[in-house]
Parts: sequence; C-alpha cells; structure tokens
Amino acid sequence: MGQKINPLGFRLGTTQKHHSFWFAQPKNYSEGLQEDKKIRDCIKNYIQKNRKKSSNRKLESDSSSEVITHNRKTDSGSSSEVITRIEIQKEIDTIHVIIHIGFPNLLKKKGAIEELEKDLQKEIHSVNQRLNISIEKVKEPYRQPNILAEYIAFQLKNRVSFRKAMKKAIELTKKADIKGVKVKIAGRLGGKEIARAECIKKGRLPLQTIRAKIDYCCYPIRTIYGVLGVKIWIFVDEE
Repeated sequence: MGQKINPLGFRLGTTQKHHSFWFAQPKNYSEGLQEDKKIRDCIKNYIQKNRKKSSNRKLESDSSSEVITHNRKTDSGSSSEVITRIEIQKEIDTIHVIIHIGFPNLLKKKGAIEELEKDLQKEIHSVNQRLNISIEKVKEPYRQPNILAEYIAFQLKNRVSFRKAMKKAIELTKKADIKGVKVKIAGRLGGKEIARAECIKKGRLPLQTIRAKIDYCCYPIRTIYGVLGVKIWIFVDEE
C-alpha cells in the first residue's frame, strides 16, 4: 500500500516554516485557529472580488473586438496575482498580517489596504487588537505552485487542452531557478465520461529526502464538466 503524506507537513521544522506565529491557552486555541481562517478567507475573497471588478471594467471600456481579444490574452497573466502565502503573527495588542503575492497590482491601488483592514476588522471583531497589513512581492512568481495552478485553471476555463496547459505551466518554470517539477491533473479531462489522471514530470523530485525543499499545492478547478483536481510539486533546492 502506498503511504502518501503532504510534502509541506513532512518537512515542517526543517525546510518549511509555520504560517501562523502565536501562543494561546488550550481553552482559547480553537478560537485563535478560527480567527486565522477568517482572516485568510476574507483576504482571498477581497482579492477575488476586486479582480472580477477590474476585469469587467476592462471589457466594458473596450468596444472593439480586437482590443477585447487582446485583453483576454493578457488576462492570463492575472493568474500570477494569486496569493502564495499569508503569514499571521499575533501579539498582545497587534495582529500582523503579511501577504505574499505574485504581482500585487490590486493591493497597490490607493486606499486598498485601508479598505481591506476595515473588512478584516468587521470579520474578526477585534476591538482590543489593531491590524497591521503588509504586502510582500514574490521574487520569482513562477517558482510558486499556487501561481502555476491558477494559471492552469485559467487556461482550462478558457477551453484550452489540458495537456497544452500542463506543458505551458512547466515551460513557465524555466524562468525560475528550480531543479524539478511535477504536474498532475485528475477528473473528467476533456469532458470524457470516465475520469482519469494525467501526469507530467520534468527534472528531479526527491519526495523522501527531508532536506530537499519541495513546494506543493493542491488546487480544485470548477469546469462545466465537473471539478478537476490539480497537484503541483516543485523541487526548489537541497539544503
């Protein structure tokens, strides 16, 4: 029997770090955990909502069909505007939220951070603690599995062949300094009645080596045929 384990949890404490840093009494731990989930969900919903608004404005402002098709092509780059990681650090009177994002175009707009802080204050009802949100741009976006998964999702929703989308995602990793990548997609591929899984691998991927820094992502894609699952492993480096 195959004993499979999440590559991130397997390397926690060696090459992977915790995404939340805080201490709580055992009776208050569940409340802190739920608060973290609310913060992360609120940030993701805010970016998704504003991304839809900005894309709708582009389509409304452009009247000619040539410009619209050009925008659809360039919108494939908006997949890199996905959040790769949200770090939460809690102190007695302050909650520090660090958002790691590919290309933070939406959050760099005037008043975006203040609006997000107001939404978070309403969501978590923190009266005694103040929120401090900071944005960190990811140096190599195509080194992040979340961004590649979002890119594949965008291509599949635009009726691109799943094999072509997987190969293009692997080509994008050439821009980043990595040693290996594996992309696996499962479900009703191409609208076929029987679900199956397809996998493409390039380079090395030592999953059993704990000192190997491997990033992993599992991402669901909702299509007209049903839900597809994408898994991406990226072998970054070996310590």
